[in-house]
Amino acid sequence: MTPSLRPPVPRAPRLPAYALFAAYLAAAGLPIYIHAPKFYVDEYGVSLALLGTVLFGLRLIDVVQDPFLAWIAARTRAWRAATVLLAGALMAAAMLGLFALAPPVAPIWWFALMLTVVFSGFSYLTICFYSQGVASAAAGGGHLRLARWRETGALLGICAASVAPMVLGGFTGFALAFAVLGVTALWAMRAEWRGAAIPIEGFGPVLRDGVSRRLLLIALVNAAPVAVSSTLFLFFVESRLAAPGWEGPLLLLFFLSAALAAPLWSRAAERWGSRHVLLGAMILAIAAFGWAATLGAGDARAFAAVCALSGAAVGADMTLLPAIFARRMAQISPGASEGFGLWSFVSKLTLALAALLLLPALEAGGFIPGAANDASALRLLTALYCVVPCVLKLVAIALLAGTPLPGEGEAAADRAHLAPDMQN
Repeated sequence: MTPSLRPPVPRAPRLPAYALFAAYLAAAGLPIYIHAPKFYVDEYGVSLALLGTVLFGLRLIDVVQDPFLAWIAARTRAWRAATVLLAGALMAAAMLGLFALAPPVAPIWWFALMLTVVFSGFSYLTICFYSQGVASAAAGGGHLRLARWRETGALLGICAASVAPMVLGGFTGFALAFAVLGVTALWAMRAEWRGAAIPIEGFGPVLRDGVSRRLLLIALVNAAPVAVSSTLFLFFVESRLAAPGWEGPLLLLFFLSAALAAPLWSRAAERWGSRHVLLGAMILAIAAFGWAATLGAGDARAFAAVCALSGAAVGADMTLLPAIFARRMAQISPGASEGFGLWSFVSKLTLALAALLLLPALEAGGFIPGAANDASALRLLTALYCVVPCVLKLVAIALLAGTPLPGEGEAAADRAHLAPDMQN
């Protein structure tokens, strides 16, 4: 490394700014998979199978794009604030194009184009944000403390984005609110990018490390149940529970439960270790989805309890796994962007696979959104929404049980950092 590229002494993170920026990013992630397919089905009559194929095709772009964006992030670190601003502006503009503008071309092509820009901006910002978090966590507070603020902010962002179309009177209001949130978050984080120095190490250190590869695999399998349930949630509530109008409140309950539980899971991990806490959360998720499989028309109130339990379990997934991976990156490739390029790709791949496999399967099984479906189509919907996540969680449990987690012996160090903050 040349003297001009020596990293400065890292500064302690401004945790509220990290939480707000995480909320902004999260609003452009999972909620898009919840809202966009149903919006384009209802407004423009695009078929479920075609939407699933397009979503998967966009994720194939990420096979090349996310690693490439990580490479760009590493080589443009001297202009980090400017590149982050550009990516944020493009993402907000594409969100307006996706939901607030009538497609000037065939709806499916406009859907693909706008989502490409949204996902590209999301990927670049996520890579920069998480790699910066590694250096900031080392400067003060520890990885679990930063993760607690960051992932709680992300979950609150998902909560807001999930119900925003209902609260704001439609998807135009959602897109405008997203743009306002983006301006606010970019302003709050403006000072955090200064002095960010990301070493150029490539993907070798991550891919050669057995623990990192295992963590990426766990992230892929463990995120799949959330991808499945997110893709099918609106259809399950509307058709299986026969509860149209409950979608917004139930989504809010799910993600609010996750946000409220996230700090509790983090503190529990500091005391008992990340492995034990994650395993407990996975078992809770299986119990919740198993209960959902027994529900039918008129069971919206019981399903609210399922949403609360499964949401609480998701809070552990979203808080602890990123913190574990960040800690490993700090050990083998401090501050590098490339590892988080792989993490971003894995996180989004699950959503793409869910869309590719589930939406066409529903259509092939005779399921019709918004219509009266026969018992066979509803059984298929229930199996995909409830049983598939349980199987995937069992696989994730087996993988986690056999993986040495980095930093389990460092809980005491994190507690030393956290002691002054325990009253917050």
